[in-house]
Amino acid sequence: MDNLSRRKALSLGVALGLVGLANPAQAWASTGSAKGAAAGTGPEWIWDDAADPLMVSMLQNGHVPAINTAWESWVDNNDPLPGGLPADFAAYLGRVNRMPSWADPAKLARAADFNRRRDTYLFMLYGLGSGIMSTVIPREAKSVYWSAGGADMQDRAAKTFTFGYDLAELNAFKPDGQFVVTANKTRVVHAAVRHLLPQSPHWRAVADETIPISAADILVTFHSLGTYVHRKLLDWKIPYPPADQEAFLHHWQVAVHLLGVPYEHIPKTWAEAERQAARVLDPILTPSTEGIELAEDLLGLTAQIDLGVTRGFLNEFVRYVLSNEVGDWLGLKRDYAAAALVRTAWPAFILFREGLSPVMPGTFYMFDQFVRALAMLFLNKGSSGKTTPITIPTGNRAA
Repeated sequence: MDNLSRRKALSLGVALGLVGLANPAQAWASTGSAKGAAAGTGPEWIWDDAADPLMVSMLQNGHVPAINTAWESWVDNNDPLPGGLPADFAAYLGRVNRMPSWADPAKLARAADFNRRRDTYLFMLYGLGSGIMSTVIPREAKSVYWSAGGADMQDRAAKTFTFGYDLAELNAFKPDGQFVVTANKTRVVHAAVRHLLPQSPHWRAVADETIPISAADILVTFHSLGTYVHRKLLDWKIPYPPADQEAFLHHWQVAVHLLGVPYEHIPKTWAEAERQAARVLDPILTPSTEGIELAEDLLGLTAQIDLGVTRGFLNEFVRYVLSNEVGDWLGLKRDYAAAALVRTAWPAFILFREGLSPVMPGTFYMFDQFVRALAMLFLNKGSSGKTTPITIPTGNRAA
């Protein structure tokens, strides 16, 4: 997240991991998503053969500041590549800055409409659920913390929000949208971090890997975002018909592919995604020194806006959408009155908001302000008309 987010908290691109698995290759092989994983050819052994050597060259030859300046104007999917880029860097972008041939425009259009209809739930779950979950994924937390972005979480969070906002836009994948460009910028940032982070003595001292952000790591990030949200929408019984489910998965498939994950390793169904997540995400969640600090930073960012609720309520909502175990790991102070309110009033709020109950709970307006304010952490980008620049780092966090 280097430059990602994770605005959210969040992050779509950081190195997440397989900590706690005695044999990560065996775990990936068992998901059925990667043939030959046990032989060292699965996604945990794949980085980015196209972008990685390119960014080593760009960093070593001092081209990154010029690239960051040149591509500030490169925002919309149909924008021409900017001038002032090194020739081999421009040639790379010309090859990858396009939609995959298997992308389905009809499914992407339905996903865009679904994102519009469910935006408050999605942004709240991405922010308080996925965002805080990222801090108990040890590899991700350590990589985010010790990368350049970890030193300024407000800026890093803003960049992650750019990723999430652009993905959720109605025109995300269309010529006048911005997500294809945003994803390709993020992919380049990941490649830079793969070269830079192993040079950090602080990261090497706590890491259980030698190169961050493998294809497996990006897939774990997908599960902490897309698969997690899919689960919660079903758990909360929010109307979510099969066609919406298929479209929501497809737009994540395209997003993950644009980040450089080979198609053959991307889950093709939610059933496959659930099996994969059960093996490679759920068992690895655990606290770390870096993650605890990041969680407090992220929750502190939400405190900068008026959510209409207390910090105790916020802590209890995080516990509700993740678990008390995660809350305990992160040292989130208990507020038992708020806990009772969340666990009884939130289901009633959903029922009324979705037109499934004629009874408006007395807490309706409080919850409505809460989810809308969280959504604004994403949507303020649209109302401001500004794009948070995604920049390639040239170093790591100092300490």
